[in-house]
Amino acid sequence: MIRLFLTVLFGACLILAPAPRATAQDADDLQALLQSQAELVADASRRTVQEVLDLLIASDLPEVPAFLARWQAREVYQRDSDGMFFYVAEEGASPLTLIDITSGEPAGTATSREVSQLRPNRGVQTVIATALVQFQLASDDPVDRLAALDAIGSAPEDSHLPILRDLVATETDADVLEVAEVLLPRLVIAFDADDADRVAAIESLAGNVNLAARAALNPLLVTATGVAETLPEGENIARVLEPGSTALPRDVAYAMLVEADLAPPLLPRDAQRDVLAANVVEGRVGGLPVGQLDTEAARDRAYAALFEAGLAEPAPSEAEIDASLASHVFFETYREPSVAVTDAARATLDGIEMRVGLWRVLDLSLDGLSLASIYFLAAIGLAITFGVMGVINMAHGEFIMIGAYTGYVVQTLVPDYTASIAIAIPLAFAVTFAGGVAMERLVIRWLYHRPLETLLATFGISIALQQIVRQIFGTQARPLTPPDWLAGSVAINDVVSISSIRVAIFLLGAVFFVTLWLILNRTRLGLEVRAVTQNPRMAASMGINPDRINMLTFGLGSGIAGIAGVAIGLFAQVVPDLGSNYIVQSFMTVVVGGVGNIFGTLIGAGMIGGLQKFIEWLNPSNTLAAQTYMILFVILFIQFRPRGIIALRGRAAGD
Repeated sequence: MIRLFLTVLFGACLILAPAPRATAQDADDLQALLQSQAELVADASRRTVQEVLDLLIASDLPEVPAFLARWQAREVYQRDSDGMFFYVAEEGASPLTLIDITSGEPAGTATSREVSQLRPNRGVQTVIATALVQFQLASDDPVDRLAALDAIGSAPEDSHLPILRDLVATETDADVLEVAEVLLPRLVIAFDADDADRVAAIESLAGNVNLAARAALNPLLVTATGVAETLPEGENIARVLEPGSTALPRDVAYAMLVEADLAPPLLPRDAQRDVLAANVVEGRVGGLPVGQLDTEAARDRAYAALFEAGLAEPAPSEAEIDASLASHVFFETYREPSVAVTDAARATLDGIEMRVGLWRVLDLSLDGLSLASIYFLAAIGLAITFGVMGVINMAHGEFIMIGAYTGYVVQTLVPDYTASIAIAIPLAFAVTFAGGVAMERLVIRWLYHRPLETLLATFGISIALQQIVRQIFGTQARPLTPPDWLAGSVAINDVVSISSIRVAIFLLGAVFFVTLWLILNRTRLGLEVRAVTQNPRMAASMGINPDRINMLTFGLGSGIAGIAGVAIGLFAQVVPDLGSNYIVQSFMTVVVGGVGNIFGTLIGAGMIGGLQKFIEWLNPSNTLAAQTYMILFVILFIQFRPRGIIALRGRAAGD
């Protein structure tokens, strides 16, 4: 009877006992494998998800990479009725079409209330991304391998090092290999146990100015400040600090002693005075007359006497503070324990910083050249007008503004940005050329040889043009969008880069320079312009019509300003007072370079643009100050070169 009872009990235990968890060996189906860990999958945390990942990776099932990617992207659902996992064909549809995670075939439908979306948190997503790396690196698609390398670069781990070494040894795609070879030294430096390999990886970064190289080296040189009676043995000492120096102020050094329980805390002077005042007895404190407590040393002696009498808390005197500082050593230690590694990192980083400095000089020079090309475009028309006619045209900036608005209007009519810019450039020239001719015929021609009246008249015209544009387009900034091929930047490395628009403006300035030089030196119009510039009376006696030349020259200068407006509008805000931002620089460029000479304008633009960028680099927090300094520079410059760098003879020079 007892035997029968034991047999029945044993059978019941076998029936009621929970089934053992599936393993990588006994699971031939992804769904079955996930069901064995259903609770961990549905309720994954950063601490528990690795158990599921290890099981999935060990299974070698071909569906695992796709599942991990969908799980990380929160595209996995669990059916509430039976706990089965599915993908869905289209999120947000009603009802949802369920997709089998193994076969990829439809597996019925369900409403949103019948399934629960798995939403792994950021920490779980990071762990899944790490597990995905090895699958992506084994992919035949180079895009997948590049994505894996990007994931490693974002969150490197020691487990990635052998995988990355194998990839570098076997990779055949040039783009993937280039990224892997840059990434490998970072992982060797961070995770390799052999100092010789780490030093070799550090030295391989010599001369590399990219941010990734500096990011790999900088953590090796992170230091922590410490204090002790003697320099500690076995520490990687970066340097010894002197209390009272710039690196370690005296009060900071003593605070370190107090924090390390190596010295008593300081007593604030206010608290010391309060204690002394509370212990005044018959006009004396600590044996000293109150009248003698007019120095800190005297107050320290009185307080020390109170302490010896048990009437005050201990507080160090200045002499005791100095003694405590002198009896201890302050130092910085590298967090990296290997001296060889930190020495190599310091030497390599110093070389990199020197190269970075040189590249920054080039970057600053390119910025100055870019700004100079903008000023050249804005000023070249003014230089021609001023040089030939001697007219101070304060409305020149408004022709720049009109050119920018012409580009905006064209873009509203022609949606293709490349085509619209191609149309806007000649159209802006035509519009502003006509405006310049009209202005010369109606106003300027009656004011020759009357500079003050000309200045006032053109200044009034500039205000009128701004108000007209405000009435038509409003005060809100209008977009002048560059084409996609001008939207990026040209980058030599992580230090030197320049926007594509600036490059295009530089090339446009070069084209204008060559074109104007050819016009002035290789055409009849240029010959007549130069003749009128040198001696208008003699030119008239030779059959040249100075009045016609003045009209065409003023129109040409205004037309060039219109083209400059299109170029400037591609990166600046197109507003009614756009030209006001460039009229001062244009006049400075013309004055410095020499009126009426395109070579002088080119040199003047280079000087003004380069010097302004240099001043902004010296004082980056106040770029407006650069304008003030530039005006002071021009005032000083014209004291020595009143006719500019390249002075013309003739009417423009005051002959």
